[in-house]
Amino acid sequence: MEGLEVSVLNLKDVLADNENIRIDSEYFRKQFLSFFKNVPNLKPLEFFVKDGYRVVYENTQIVEKDESIVNNYPYFLQATDLETPFIKTDNLFYVKGEDWIRYPKGRISRGEILIEVKGKIEKVSIVPDDFPEKTLVSRSLFKLTVNENISKHVLLCYLISKYGTAFKDRYKTNLLISYISKPDLYRIPIPEFSKDFQRSIDNKFESIFELKGQSQQLYRQAEELLLETIGLKDFKPSQEGKNIKSFKESFLSTGRLDAEYYQPKYEEIENVIKNSPTGYCKLKDIGQFKNGSLISDELYISKSKRAYLRIKELSYNQPIANNDVVFIDDNFIATNETVVNTDDFVFATIGNTIGKVNLITECYNNSFISNNTSRFRMKETKYCFFYELLFRSIAVQEQIQKEFTQTAQPKIGNESLENIIIPLVEEPKQQQIAALIEESFYLRRESERLLEEAKEMVEREIEKE
Repeated sequence: MEGLEVSVLNLKDVLADNENIRIDSEYFRKQFLSFFKNVPNLKPLEFFVKDGYRVVYENTQIVEKDESIVNNYPYFLQATDLETPFIKTDNLFYVKGEDWIRYPKGRISRGEILIEVKGKIEKVSIVPDDFPEKTLVSRSLFKLTVNENISKHVLLCYLISKYGTAFKDRYKTNLLISYISKPDLYRIPIPEFSKDFQRSIDNKFESIFELKGQSQQLYRQAEELLLETIGLKDFKPSQEGKNIKSFKESFLSTGRLDAEYYQPKYEEIENVIKNSPTGYCKLKDIGQFKNGSLISDELYISKSKRAYLRIKELSYNQPIANNDVVFIDDNFIATNETVVNTDDFVFATIGNTIGKVNLITECYNNSFISNNTSRFRMKETKYCFFYELLFRSIAVQEQIQKEFTQTAQPKIGNESLENIIIPLVEEPKQQQIAALIEESFYLRRESERLLEEAKEMVEREIEKE
């Protein structure tokens, strides 16, 4: 019986804070009982909520990006877009305008807290002041506005702290997909914090969001400089819907007969690259691709130096997300092992995430990558941040869109990736662009460090009681 945790309770204690009449041992872990006993002035989350809502949609469907932009359709924010405490905007989906009219309660408001209540029940974010107003929130997110009893930043820190995380786990329903209901969410106990302490957390968040804004500004500056350098800054793709080709110029040359492949915009971009005053090359001229490996989730472990990077961790315009990264046993060797090292690149090669690409930094050196990705290892690794931005630019992304197979599950092979052309850029300009990206990512890491500090401040404040 060594190591077994036992809680002995009277019936009245079992029924306390137990509206669903739970009798499972997980619900009565000592950490919960100790929290209720030792932390004074506890109030349920409901006490701090001014307004809260979760929308249940009916027959709502994702709409193609081009159609949505033309018709000014609303964005559809999903849990995958949350990166606590920020919201990613690099791959937002759209729904039809009629949903915007039909579900007014699903519209976000700036300053609202968004809580993941279906799935992993982990993510919490605050809607920033510059976020697009015409956005609906997925049913997997609960949206709430706090009242004057608590700072939204303090509440966010509490919900992602070890205490808030534990209570979300306590009250969730463990079905095939975990879920926490509104009544159970509102039961989460929240300590009352002094006004001075709340102001200190608010000040910390001012710095967090300021650093995040500076990071985004530098990234946009690097993007503009890159496009200007390669001649695509003011590029506007042709809206022409047809492109006449002979059989020799089409199928006999490319093996493709689908109309999408021959859109004029692709030729226009390739012509700009080929006319670069400093020349151009193919990706296979500067490096080599190798496919990743499928690794069973039975081999995932909580602690290891070897990460397993999947499509979900990759990004269109940010560093690798570290929230969901899993790790593999150090002794595991894949049959067709593909290990990535510092300064390698990882490309997503399947599904609607094709086009995601990330540079491997030192923290993910000697990691595995999934079978839905491909490693690109360059012959020379100078100014890799420049190449990461180049691979994410319209110059490369449009070629990727052209080359992947148009099927129910789109995919792109290494041979197609190897033949993508890129403009050659002089070294001083590469260095300038890489420096901007590196500084941008540094500021982002600093904002994440301050967030961790704020969370720890809340935990210490609770433990001080």
